[in-house]
Amino acid sequence: MDVHKWIKLVIFGILSCKFGITSGDDITSGPVFLTEPRNRIDFSNTTGTVIECAATGNPQPEIIWVLQDGTKVSDVPGLRQVQSSGSLVFPPFRAEDYRQEVHAQTYRCKGTNAVGTIVSRDVQVRAVVSQDYDVDVNKEYVIRGNSAIVKCLYPSFVAEFLVVDSWISETETEFREVYLASTNHDSKYLVLPSGELHIRDVTPEDGFKTFRCRTKHRLTGETKLSATAGRLVITEPIGKTSPKIPKGFDFNVVKVTNGVSYVLLCEGQASPPPIFRWYKFIDGQVGGKLPVKLDDRVKQVSGTLIIRDAKVGDSGKYLCVVNNSVGGESVETILTVTAPLSASVEPASQTAEYGRPAVFTCNPEGNPIKSLSWYKDGKALPGANESVLKIESVKKDDKGMYQCFVRNDHESAQFTAELKLGGKFDPPQLLSTFPERTIQPGPTVSLKCSASGNPLPEITWEIDGKRITNTDRYQINQLTPSASEVVSFLNISSITTNDGGLYVCKASSKVGVSEHSARQNVYGMPFVKSMEKMSIVAGETMYINCPYAGHPIDSISWERGGRILPINKRQQIYPNGTLVVEGVQRNADQGSYTCVVKSSPGYSAKGTVEVQVMVLPKILPFDFGLDPIFLGGTTQVTCLVSEGDLPLDIQWNFLGSEISSRVGITTTRASSRISYLVIEPVIPGHRGVYTCRASNSAGVAEFSAELYVHVPPRWIIEPTDKAFAQGSEAKIECKADGFPKPTLSWKRATGSTPGDYRDIKTNSGTVRVEDGTLTMSNIQKSSEGYYLCEASNGIGAGLSAVIYVSVQAPPHFEIKFRNQTARRNEPVVLQCEAKGEKPIGILWNMNNKRLEPKSDNRYTIREEILQSGVMSDLSIRKLDRSDSALYTCVATNAFGSDDTSINLIVQEVPETPSGLKVLDKSGRVVQLQWTAPYDGNAPITRYLIEYKLIKGDWNNDIERVLVPGSATVAGVYNLRPSTNYHFRLIAENEVGASEPSSTVTIVTAEEVPSGPPRGVKVEALDQSTLKVMWKPPSREHWNGDILGYYVGYKLGSSDKPFLFETVEFNRDHSKEHSLQINNLKTYTEYSVVVQAFNKVGAGPMSEEVIQFTGEGTPDQPPQDFTCATLTSTTIGVSWSSPPLANANGVIKGYKVIYAPAKLWFDEASKDTKITSQSETVLHGLKKYTNYSITILAYTGGGDGVKATPMHCYTEQDVPDAPQSVKALQMSPESILISWLSPEYPNGIITQYTVYVQEAEREEIRSHRVPSFQLSFEASGLKEDRYNFWVTASTVIGEGEQSKQVSISPSSRVPAKIASFDDKFTVNFKDDIKLPCQAVGIPVPELQWRIKGSAFVPSDRHRLLPDGSLLIREVSRDDAGEYSCSVENPYGQDTISHILTVHAPPSPPAVSLTSSTTSSISIKLKPKKEETAPIYSYIVHYKPEFGEWEQIQIANSQLEYTVEGLQCGQKYQLYASAQNTIGTGEGSEIIHTRTKGSGPTKPEASKFLEPSSNSVTLHLGTFSDGGCPMLYFVVEYKIRSSSDWTLVTNSLKPGGNFVVLDLAPGSWYNLKVTAHNNAGFAVAEYEFATLTVTGATIAPASDSANNEEILKLLMNLNLIVPICAAILVIIAAIVVIIVLKRSNNHYPKDDMVYSQSVNHSTLGKQNQLRDELGYIPPPNRKLPPVPGNNYNTVDRIKRGTLRSHATWNPRQKHMYEELALEKGTLRTLPDGSHLYARAGDFAGMEDEIAPYATFHLLGFREEMDPGLPSGQMQGMNPQQFQTMPHSSGMNGGQMDSNFIHQRNASQSMPRQQAHLAVAPQRPADFGPQYDDPANCEDPGYQYAQTQSQYGGQSVTYDQPSDAYGTRSNPSMRRSVGGPAAGTGRMILPPYPEPPAPPTRGISQQQPTNNYVNSSMYSSNQFPPPPPSTADLSTSSNNDSGITEGSEPDNDRDQLINRGGLMKPGSRDALTTEEMRKLIEKNEASNHVGNGLTAMYDTVNV
Repeated sequence: MDVHKWIKLVIFGILSCKFGITSGDDITSGPVFLTEPRNRIDFSNTTGTVIECAATGNPQPEIIWVLQDGTKVSDVPGLRQVQSSGSLVFPPFRAEDYRQEVHAQTYRCKGTNAVGTIVSRDVQVRAVVSQDYDVDVNKEYVIRGNSAIVKCLYPSFVAEFLVVDSWISETETEFREVYLASTNHDSKYLVLPSGELHIRDVTPEDGFKTFRCRTKHRLTGETKLSATAGRLVITEPIGKTSPKIPKGFDFNVVKVTNGVSYVLLCEGQASPPPIFRWYKFIDGQVGGKLPVKLDDRVKQVSGTLIIRDAKVGDSGKYLCVVNNSVGGESVETILTVTAPLSASVEPASQTAEYGRPAVFTCNPEGNPIKSLSWYKDGKALPGANESVLKIESVKKDDKGMYQCFVRNDHESAQFTAELKLGGKFDPPQLLSTFPERTIQPGPTVSLKCSASGNPLPEITWEIDGKRITNTDRYQINQLTPSASEVVSFLNISSITTNDGGLYVCKASSKVGVSEHSARQNVYGMPFVKSMEKMSIVAGETMYINCPYAGHPIDSISWERGGRILPINKRQQIYPNGTLVVEGVQRNADQGSYTCVVKSSPGYSAKGTVEVQVMVLPKILPFDFGLDPIFLGGTTQVTCLVSEGDLPLDIQWNFLGSEISSRVGITTTRASSRISYLVIEPVIPGHRGVYTCRASNSAGVAEFSAELYVHVPPRWIIEPTDKAFAQGSEAKIECKADGFPKPTLSWKRATGSTPGDYRDIKTNSGTVRVEDGTLTMSNIQKSSEGYYLCEASNGIGAGLSAVIYVSVQAPPHFEIKFRNQTARRNEPVVLQCEAKGEKPIGILWNMNNKRLEPKSDNRYTIREEILQSGVMSDLSIRKLDRSDSALYTCVATNAFGSDDTSINLIVQEVPETPSGLKVLDKSGRVVQLQWTAPYDGNAPITRYLIEYKLIKGDWNNDIERVLVPGSATVAGVYNLRPSTNYHFRLIAENEVGASEPSSTVTIVTAEEVPSGPPRGVKVEALDQSTLKVMWKPPSREHWNGDILGYYVGYKLGSSDKPFLFETVEFNRDHSKEHSLQINNLKTYTEYSVVVQAFNKVGAGPMSEEVIQFTGEGTPDQPPQDFTCATLTSTTIGVSWSSPPLANANGVIKGYKVIYAPAKLWFDEASKDTKITSQSETVLHGLKKYTNYSITILAYTGGGDGVKATPMHCYTEQDVPDAPQSVKALQMSPESILISWLSPEYPNGIITQYTVYVQEAEREEIRSHRVPSFQLSFEASGLKEDRYNFWVTASTVIGEGEQSKQVSISPSSRVPAKIASFDDKFTVNFKDDIKLPCQAVGIPVPELQWRIKGSAFVPSDRHRLLPDGSLLIREVSRDDAGEYSCSVENPYGQDTISHILTVHAPPSPPAVSLTSSTTSSISIKLKPKKEETAPIYSYIVHYKPEFGEWEQIQIANSQLEYTVEGLQCGQKYQLYASAQNTIGTGEGSEIIHTRTKGSGPTKPEASKFLEPSSNSVTLHLGTFSDGGCPMLYFVVEYKIRSSSDWTLVTNSLKPGGNFVVLDLAPGSWYNLKVTAHNNAGFAVAEYEFATLTVTGATIAPASDSANNEEILKLLMNLNLIVPICAAILVIIAAIVVIIVLKRSNNHYPKDDMVYSQSVNHSTLGKQNQLRDELGYIPPPNRKLPPVPGNNYNTVDRIKRGTLRSHATWNPRQKHMYEELALEKGTLRTLPDGSHLYARAGDFAGMEDEIAPYATFHLLGFREEMDPGLPSGQMQGMNPQQFQTMPHSSGMNGGQMDSNFIHQRNASQSMPRQQAHLAVAPQRPADFGPQYDDPANCEDPGYQYAQTQSQYGGQSVTYDQPSDAYGTRSNPSMRRSVGGPAAGTGRMILPPYPEPPAPPTRGISQQQPTNNYVNSSMYSSNQFPPPPPSTADLSTSSNNDSGITEGSEPDNDRDQLINRGGLMKPGSRDALTTEEMRKLIEKNEASNHVGNGLTAMYDTVNV
């Protein structure tokens, strides 16, 4: 098995494991942590640490480590290592190797197996870098007699790791005393738990001691003794002083952990020594605080409070009061005691059946608990913040591991539970699968998969990740041989190369998934299928499969940005083409990825996928603060979403449900990322978990915080005095609630009076306390006495109740009966006092029935034990009418009983007023009326009219009006306009007030806004744009609904009025309104105002805001630009500033750009010097070099225009030494010295000097040589050794000498070459001479070789006498190596020259990279063989019908974007290159287009918003097709009128537009024309304004139309001609019928087009009936235009099949008939034959017969290549073909020449194109269409056609009626050409149809009815329609039907539709409508003269 298969098995095995499910006996178990890391781990860099993490489960879990965001932790060499055992190791490291992302990070351990995943608590790891530190003890100043605290001081960076181990004191006698931490709080020296040394009652002797502290580092174990020794500086008291607290110590915050000892310091000194008292603040306590109770756990040493073993209840606010006889001070300390968090889940494991519920309960412990959340398989469950997690219906995906997490700011804890699926389910199992195979294209392939399972699985098929459905080539068949098995076949007919790929069969059910995959390789070239855009969340792992086809394939690779992946360790590519990117990041990974597939012959294919990386929201942690929140307080939290894509949806949940209208809770959206939650006032019901939930397109994030409302104890059952019969069981209940839950305890007084109480000793026998209830069995007299029940929870002073329990004899009452009155709804207390022996029991009866307070919580019975008996109180909390009754108090004890009665009479308040209604209202006054209610037996003293804003609260926002009790009508004044109010009424009498009446909602009338917009700000976005921002006026100044704003602007210095733009009102009050004002002047001051408007009018303007537009770039270069040479390496440059008017901002400086002139074209060679001065000096230049220099000024907006380059030469200098020197013997007495010019001559060489020196002599001879001579012959030499060297000179002086060469003359003169090896560069077509100067005796033989071949003379190559080689008119081929060799008997020599030819560059390769609506991006690739450097490229482009334009770009800019193009237009591009030689040839022209299309009209319901006198147009609902809107034209008219009113013809896009001054309750027609660069769209709407009251009106009746018709009928001048015309038409019909019958007797074979049926449209008489076919646009079924010669299925069945030949008057030639596929002839009932196949008509009873012949009107518009590809793909080729009809020729044989001829057709298939006829299977060949772009202008063709056939040539500006079809003599000639029998058709004279009726369009007015995008250039648009144009057409009137040609109707349809009719549009017909139209057309009558009544598809 090869590597590819292994990788595929691994990947799909992982997927199967991920989504599969087990069955049978489940022995698996999910992971559970055995070792979970601590919350916080600190370690030293010198020690390192190992964090262990272990988990158990079956199968054994895999342990991995992740960061807090889920990113997998990887090894960092030397710093971090993840071991296979699961441990995370941090080895020791050097301080300089510290990395925050490693050593200060939050980690989590994750355990995973097949069951699920669990994650550990957050592990905060912090490495502490070991640093040197000192420990010190300072002096402490103390007044004698006071206490002192000596502190150990150390740096803050090490403070939390050090503990004070001990204190050491020393005296001058070297006595050492060590103090350790002790519990002996009475000693003079005490080491406090926090490490301080406390010294009480300081004496002078303490000043002689020094004190040192010893610390221990808890991480490293290092101990240190303080470097300095502190001592006490004791001062004697001088007089009396009040206590002083050290500055900064008067308020402290202390946090400790539960169980730890701690101290609260109170450092105060005074004289005399002060007294310290500690208090704890208690809510609800009188005075607010209680003294701290001291005991064995809580001790006070001087002013220090020491508390051992801290408890959570110790938390709170403490106060230390320091007093002496002079004064006092205080210190406040807030103490917070935290308890470690823990959690448990019940049950820890449960098995739930499919569809049944499952419940987990989390029990958290610890303090504080800020949040609780649930996780499943390591991921948070959104919204699961309650302690109970309930799954209503368990599904397959619910099984797994669940965790409950509890968190606070410092730690977290978790507990794990497992949910298993129960029930007898068998997951899907594949029984048989298909293999991988490789096949040739062509055959049919069948793939089989079978599977079993319970329930029976469903098998689906995929190819390359895409679902396969049944198509004409893909068929899926599924069988079920048994109840537990399913078999599926995938059949692929005529498999092609592109069908190759990875096929997957997937068996799935509700309990699992099983799948199999294998590739089907089809031989062919590589091919990559299209890939859809991917969206992935940042941080996740991205998998991209390359859907390739073809075979064999050599390699699959991925590219991004031109680079081959992988380019980092996160990327991995598998051999099967799968790209895996771990931890996806937006900045690094978002973009386009290209899959490249290559095969061995060198073929390749590419496919690109766009990847969008989305960022999840991230919420910053929040909480409700550290301070406790008490009842009635206020609290607030802020939810800040710090990360995540916008827009964000932020919601607040409380206890798992969304916060909507909870009392006291408000949420405010402050910005797009911030939301506030405010609770005021806090009540107990607000306690719970609050969750902020932020969501965006990437996902959801949540954060929760729990609010604890501290509520002091409250009585539920307050104990009262009790009397019990001796020997009975006494139960006394005492119950209270609060938070935290109160503790209840019972105590008993030690004496006979209340005061000193002690705990009751409980025992299981007689006395016990359970849940606050004191139970005493067999109570005796000894139990009589006072008892105390206490309830305390640490909040407030707690509750206590003292009762008296008595054991007594029978009771009696002194008063037996009395009356008592009370008012309704008020409390009342009924008392009865029973005297007698205690205990006495009291019972209450109401009307002789037992009164049970538990049955009605309004009743409360309390008893008070008196010295003489028992007092019982019956309290009724809120009296009702039914409470009037006789109440009996019955007293009972062990010795008897007695009773007394109380007659209670209840008085009432008035009943609720009714009938409240509005009599009148205005903007600020409302008149009310009501009906007087029942007065409750007391006269009504007054009425209260209460009212508030509708959003207000009846408790806080109420206003009242007092009305006398006798009135029933009143007015309310001073209201706000256009405001919703609630009104209600209350009646009062002496008893009280009634309930409020029903609320009446009133909306006051509107007024214009009374205030300007607030916070108007203006900022400059760029040099031509200002952004205006503002907030709405204060709400009280709106006076109605603000519809929008007028934003006015003008030049700041202008006196002209403001120019205003309208902005729609933004309903989101939290957002500012804004408007961008474009096309402003650069860096110009503008004044801006804003005013709001509503339906009534506009309000006041805001104050003017002045702002400058942004700085631009200077549009003029600096002036007076000059340069001057200073030295050989410096040039001075000076200039002056550009004109102020052209600066366009504040000039910040200047950039001087310079380079040698010959390198000016190379941008890399240019240097830039920036200065703010007006002159500068350029240093470091090359000597004697011509420099090109330019300059520009720059502002904050950028660089300005460059000045025209200037040229300056640097000065000359002495030259360098000549490059090379040769000395060659020419004769026995002469030497030839040759040399090369200096590499840097630094000027003009004036001469060379040759120096000759004889070796043995010091004499040097010099010889001057002209500058043009590069050799010198030294003669007259002896046979001695000579030295030679050369120098060069300029006007400045002599340069350096060359190297010396030595030679001795000899009698032998060998062959040598004086020339040097050199490189020559020559321009194209120039001449070049290559030197080869030879010496030697005898004269040497010279030979040239060119590129290795011997030199052959030619016209261009010639050898000169001096040995040089001359090449004329150099070409590119001449470049290369040239060698010259010489030889004579004494030697030989060779030199080589390299010739480089600089020619104009070759055309660069140009490729398209991308396009937008306004730009096209290209990529240039120069030829590699270019020799001369390219210094620029020229990009040429033009629109399809425009002129060429060009742009020059730099040589380094190989990718360029042509900007500023028009949207949705075709363009042509090519490029050429330039070098120093010239401009090269252009590349091939590329044809492309920018993106975008014309506008699309919206639905009326979205576009129109009518009111009573206006209609609002929502312009934003127009779809712009990708091209920005340019402007709108708006017209309207009354429906019954024919005159249009122009509202505006230059409406800017964006926002809304309001058409005003309309009549209420009226019908209108509205016409809106939207324009963009790609075209325009006309939308007509009919709407009705609302009535004055805001109601809609009924549809308009046709009475007006009927009246018009009646008037027409009464007009005899009109009726008589019409009747006469009808008679003529009838007569014509009779004649035609007779002619038709006679025509049937002609022979059938006279013409090619003769037919065998009764009604042929082409007969022997050469007559043609203009009955034109119709084909609907793509994806739309419409009936053919009605006529009597169309072949429908119904006619075929009836045997009335008719033939039809088509003719298109728009073209000069006839159509070309399509060749037919071979088939069979079918004989019809009437004897005619039909060329068809079996089953062709099956299921098509209601369809147009597929063999009818249609012409393709409008086909060019349908097949516009500009249509989006999605529309083109949706077009079925059969919708555009001419259908074959039944043959009427001899024997049913089809003539081979049976074709129509239509040359250069734009809308029909090409000649000899083939179409499959059978509609039941796909065509083997599709139609081939002529390219519309290569055809002539259809407008021109159409004009010519109309002219030839009786029409008139029409241009766009002519009205639609110009497209007439009146005949002229030119029509009566033969059109077809040859006679019958030659395959051509002879056309008869075309009958003259009646002129089409006018459509209400003036002949003089241009219309926009005929739209053809090709008639206009890319920048032309139709003019806006005139305001008076009458473009109305009736849509419900038969008069709109035109008796004209079908082309006219087809054109009109395109006119009125403005484009294609798309499925789902309002113009599309339903199936029922089409059926009715067909029936109507079948039965329609025909008009005479061979014309049919045309069906106006517009009127449909």
